[in-house]
Amino acid sequence: MTAQEMAVRGALLLDVREPDEWRTGHIADAVHLPLGDLQPASVPRDRTVIAVCRSGNRSGKAAVALAAAGVDVRNMAGGMKAWADAGLPITTDDGTPGAVG
Repeated sequence: MTAQEMAVRGALLLDVREPDEWRTGHIADAVHLPLGDLQPASVPRDRTVIAVCRSGNRSGKAAVALAAAGVDVRNMAGGMKAWADAGLPITTDDGTPGAVG
């Protein structure tokens, strides 16, 4: 199942990129929590979490930390680059089309 399909079914998309990357473009309905600020105790445990970054590296680190804390988590393979390459929508906070920097 793809990250998009999982999100449609209720998974939480957790974007762990830096604020400037988020402002450039993100997945609608994703939650922004930079990796440096990640506190596993603050992440919901009532649904699957999909960790997202630009390429999958930082989100992989987030996924390891979250899994160690008991969170049902997946790392989005390929990150935002793969999302964009698949032609899936990217937005900014004001609703205009975004991009992956």
